[in-house]
Amino acid sequence: MQVYELSGPPGPNEIIADQLVLALGFFDGVHRGHQRVIAKAKEVAHKIGAQVGVLTFDRLPRSAFEDLGPIHYLTNRRQKIQRFENMGLDVVYIAEFNEAMQTLTPQAFVDQYLVGLKVVAVVAGEDYTYGPKQLANMTNLPQFAHGRFAIYQVAHLDENASRKISSTTIRQDLDQGKVEDANRLLGYIYRTYGPVVHGFARGRTLGYPTLNVQTSMDQRLPQEGVYAVKVKIDGKLYNGMASVGHNDTFGDDLALTVEVNVFDFAQDVYGQEVTIYWYSQTRGMIKFNGIDELQNQLDTDRQEIKAYFARLDEKMS
Repeated sequence: MQVYELSGPPGPNEIIADQLVLALGFFDGVHRGHQRVIAKAKEVAHKIGAQVGVLTFDRLPRSAFEDLGPIHYLTNRRQKIQRFENMGLDVVYIAEFNEAMQTLTPQAFVDQYLVGLKVVAVVAGEDYTYGPKQLANMTNLPQFAHGRFAIYQVAHLDENASRKISSTTIRQDLDQGKVEDANRLLGYIYRTYGPVVHGFARGRTLGYPTLNVQTSMDQRLPQEGVYAVKVKIDGKLYNGMASVGHNDTFGDDLALTVEVNVFDFAQDVYGQEVTIYWYSQTRGMIKFNGIDELQNQLDTDRQEIKAYFARLDEKMS
């Protein structure tokens, strides 16, 4: 799969084929709704023997017009590209949402980016926009295309009558600790990754040594609390329990940390990158009255999470 980062309209060296089908969208999370759009693009491309890819942006376009503060994505660029590759795409275009892109008219976007890439068809969700949403929407796209390529609009995918599968809904689920709901909408287990760094080693003194995982600002963490997780270390998965919080038992105004007690694991992996798969929140964060109270709760947490994975393994067998 080829990946091109576009700071402006594509040039000759970035055009991969005379026939290209593009899925359009920001694709944060590459959730089940996004997967449906990409699957449709692959279907169209297969029928006509064309190459297939996606055209996305380097950041949430809305952030260029609104002060959204720090944005914690469901998938950062690296994760998104990996998902696209796993889906068997030929090419990924990541357009920089710079000042020139912000001022581009809908017609210019179509002419320079879609026609410029020699698309024969585009596929997008019904709410996709490529400029001011009142004008640059899927309803109006045919008038800008002028019959130069086919347009396929994919309807929203809903989990039920009240829950649309969307990146916004998934972010809300994670922010409320509802990782099982988020995973169902994503179509896979939500994950974050980062290097193992040195912490205060408090867990070791409690009999629960932890990996302190440093996560970057562009990764969204679930709500503070304790979670059943799996951790990939050196390509192998281990069950464990993770804590997201400020360690309030040990003081006020401490930094947010992600600490994972990995079951049946005792290796030194400082500096190594690990991946955390978030399965279920077992409780919220609690400020304990002392070490004994905390240790008793950790014993309970471990038992509950081991039982959770035992049930999960039995269900999948």
